[in-house]
Amino acid sequence: MSKYLENVKKYVDSPNETAVEALVAHLGLALQSHDASIVAATDADELARIKTGYCSKTLDLTAEEADAAIAKTCQKMTGDKAKCRVTFYYLLAEASDSMGRLAA
Repeated sequence: MSKYLENVKKYVDSPNETAVEALVAHLGLALQSHDASIVAATDADELARIKTGYCSKTLDLTAEEADAAIAKTCQKMTGDKAKCRVTFYYLLAEASDSMGRLAA
């Protein structure tokens, strides 16, 4: 868990540790594979899956809210070639004011 928390700290000064723990638990098996633990932000199909899966089902965002949060997160992580899925999802929750859905 600490490596994911450290990665989130690259973008957030004081991240919600409970939310990071919840994301690590939620992603579970996906974090076992290096490829699955990374978000390919230039892959439209992957972003569509994140939008209809995580954004819609977990964060309860509308399509427009999801698009805005994804765009903001991609912009924030522009310099990071290997975008950690935990960090990406954390920043999506933050960008959409949905952190309470993770840390509840």
